[in-house]
Amino acid sequence: MAVSSSTPRKRIVLLGATGSVGESTLRVIAAHRDKLELVGIAARTNHARLAQIARDFGVLHVAVFDDAAYAAAKTPGSFPAGTQLYGGLGGLVALAQLPEADLVLVAVVGTTGLEPALAALAAGKDLALASKEILVLAGKFIMAAARQHDAKLLPVDSEHSAVFQCLEGHPSAGVRRIVLTASGGAFRDWPAERLAHVTPADALKHPNWSMGPKVTVDSATLANKGLELIEAQWLFGLRAAQCTAVIHPQSIVHCLVEFTDGAMLAQLSPPSMTFPIQHALLHPARAPGVEASLDFTRLLGLEFRPVDEDRFPCFRLARQTMTAGGIAPAIFNAANEVAVAAFLGGQIPFLAIPRVIDQTLQHVDNFEPDTLSAVLQADASARRIATLQLKAFTA
Repeated sequence: MAVSSSTPRKRIVLLGATGSVGESTLRVIAAHRDKLELVGIAARTNHARLAQIARDFGVLHVAVFDDAAYAAAKTPGSFPAGTQLYGGLGGLVALAQLPEADLVLVAVVGTTGLEPALAALAAGKDLALASKEILVLAGKFIMAAARQHDAKLLPVDSEHSAVFQCLEGHPSAGVRRIVLTASGGAFRDWPAERLAHVTPADALKHPNWSMGPKVTVDSATLANKGLELIEAQWLFGLRAAQCTAVIHPQSIVHCLVEFTDGAMLAQLSPPSMTFPIQHALLHPARAPGVEASLDFTRLLGLEFRPVDEDRFPCFRLARQTMTAGGIAPAIFNAANEVAVAAFLGGQIPFLAIPRVIDQTLQHVDNFEPDTLSAVLQADASARRIATLQLKAFTA
């Protein structure tokens, strides 16, 4: 009797299907339908787009986080017949634990994805992380859960995917340091005096990447690079002193890994999220990409420069919390989320973002958390304090 040599398709749950990472993920899955199957999707509010995705990919499990949007999604005829709808945080958790799923990709903004991520690991699912805040907030507990349930953690951020690829096959003892690259964001070439007059519309004009509003502002302040360094610490078991970053305007080199003998490896690809997403979804296999690779018949200039921490105080503050450890990174993340939301809402000026973060850090005592509950309480406290700090800029 002949035995089929075909490999079963990897079944994917995508939390954050309507955002920029979600849309790139759909492109990858569409290009590799013989290898990947989408079995669950979720979004905060955009139920109309979820319905279209469900039709295009034959998805039967759909979650809508927002209560009002969930109620609207239940209108008869909104989704294909047979679709099972889930609502709220419980809906995200249910999708993360779908029995038929092999891998859960968390691409929701902020810390909303924390509980679903832990639920996926507890169910023995491999976890692909695009939401850096999850490891910043609860890296200690995420890594412990992955070890306990023998689940893989696959990075989706371009920089962490790059480090992951450079480190494969190399013992951790041979690593001297990792260097993440930063585009420098929308204002990397602006005179410092112009930053006082930045508008949200200015901040959302990223020169290289297409991302959501919060991440794009974080790129302009370099808070995102600080968060990524903290995330890298957890993902790769590194000390704070082993993690650094440089400005690389072209966003072609995504990391450099230096080994103890002085040799360095780099990972290069065009500035598109489809490359790291595909690597996470298909790992350990490789397949043709959905976009063109680098063309070395054209002139390529690669520039690197050190990060000016006076110009990017959010980066400096993030590095300080990374060294401090404990709940300090979680406090940084919470204050940053509050400040960025206030800036995007027109409540505070751009240069107030690091000031809100700094003041919040000064008002919260650092400690080493023993439970996830303690971290979440500190996160909530930091958000309250950061909200109070906003008044200094809105009075």
